[in-house]
Amino acid sequence: MKDLDFDAVRTVPLGGRHSKVRTADFARPLRAGASLADFFRALPNILAGADLREAAGRVALAKKAGRPVLLGLGGHVIKVGLGPVIIDLLERGLIDGLAANGSVMVHDSEAALVGATSEDVAATLGHGDFGVTEETGRLINQAAQKAAQAATGLGQTLGRALLDLSPPHLGVSVLAAAARLSRPMTIHAAIGTDVYNIHPAAGDGAALGAATMADFRLFCRQVADLEGGVFINLGSAVILPEVFLKALTLARNLGQPVTGLTTINLDFIRHYRPSVNVVGRPTQESGRGFYFIGHHEIMFPLLMSLVLERLEGDGL
Repeated sequence: MKDLDFDAVRTVPLGGRHSKVRTADFARPLRAGASLADFFRALPNILAGADLREAAGRVALAKKAGRPVLLGLGGHVIKVGLGPVIIDLLERGLIDGLAANGSVMVHDSEAALVGATSEDVAATLGHGDFGVTEETGRLINQAAQKAAQAATGLGQTLGRALLDLSPPHLGVSVLAAAARLSRPMTIHAAIGTDVYNIHPAAGDGAALGAATMADFRLFCRQVADLEGGVFINLGSAVILPEVFLKALTLARNLGQPVTGLTTINLDFIRHYRPSVNVVGRPTQESGRGFYFIGHHEIMFPLLMSLVLERLEGDGL
């Protein structure tokens, strides 16, 4: 074994060494009564703290430049109570379009109809009562049939149906708000994934396929206009990341460059498809992708609150 002269180890001066972390970026202590702006200023400008600032700044800059911000969402987003937040962002003009998977229709409609949603699957699956709620399945399937007959999208048709019904809790419905505000809300439904597929009114699936295909093409048109804009994927691990990637490649195939994108994914854990189809591949040549991990009910309001602070020009 070779002998080593440990006293001969070369050292470098600390002051001349490159360091990735600087004390200027450390967090600042908060005091009781601090404002939301104070909270954001106090965050470390390191790792996720720095990314959160940059992501919010990119959203704010896109809006100031007149570029669109699209929000994709999964059903859990509605179940954790974020509908009113999304509606407020629609009314402010901060969100220009929504894309949702099929479960969003279930939870949004039920919340509007009776002020409650989210079945206890464990309690009902054993005797076959899970997913067979009469009003939910009938409303959604009738909307799909109407949309197919009129060659319109499912999201718009269901939103208008809710407006016509005017149920007791209409004010919490994202679908109804999008229809009321004439903002695109596309539904990207699969067959066999959602409870309305097992309802007696489901028919042969052709109407649902036609309605959701119309929405996919509408979403493609939105993505084709997303140059310099923002796509946020909130809580969809599979369907919307796949839909977004297909819409993006279709737009580019048809001659729309759609570069300079900002993409943001928020979810409980790091999933493969959002990592590559939302954050990585769409921005690999230009733009920037972000992935934030945490509970929807905390992370999305936090991000969008920082965007609003940026838009008000307080120098954050």
